[in-house]
Amino acid sequence: MRVLVYLNQIPNVVAAAALFVLMALTFADVMLRSIWNAPIEVAADLTRVLMAVMVFSVLPVLSARNGHIAVDLADGLFKRFNLSRWRDVLIDLACGAMLLWPAQRIWVLAERSRSYGDVMEYLGTPIHLLGWFIAIMTGLTALVLILRGIAGIAAPKLLETVRD
Repeated sequence: MRVLVYLNQIPNVVAAAALFVLMALTFADVMLRSIWNAPIEVAADLTRVLMAVMVFSVLPVLSARNGHIAVDLADGLFKRFNLSRWRDVLIDLACGAMLLWPAQRIWVLAERSRSYGDVMEYLGTPIHLLGWFIAIMTGLTALVLILRGIAGIAAPKLLETVRD
C-alpha cells in the first residue's frame, strides 16, 4: 500500500516541477526581453511542453481521487432521492468512455506528426513525443474513470478510501 502512496505522488511532483520551471522560465524571459532585449528563443516551445506535462501528468490521479471541479446545483435533489452514487457512476463511466476517442485521435495525430518528421520550431524535439505522452495520459485517465465507475457499482466503499 505504501508503494501506491509513493506512485501517487510522482505525477504531483512532476507537475509541480513543470510549474516551477515554467514560472522561472517566464520570469527570466520577461526580464531578459525587457532589460537586454534578448528573449529566450526556446521559451515558446518549452512553455507548450511544460503546460502539457503539467496538465496531463496529474489528470489520471486527479480523476482517481474525484478531484475535478464540480458544480453542485442539483446535489440536493440527488441526495434527497439517494441517487448521488448512481449519478457519480454514470458520470465516471460516460466521461471515461468519452475520453477514449480523444486519446485515440491524439495518438493518430502524433503518428502522423512522426511520419512527417515534424519537430518543434526552436528545440528541434520531435512533436510526436509530446503527442504520445498526451495520448497515453488521456487513455490512462479514461481507464481510471471507467474503473471508478465499475468500482462505484461493485465496491462503493472502496471509492471512499481512494479520495483521501
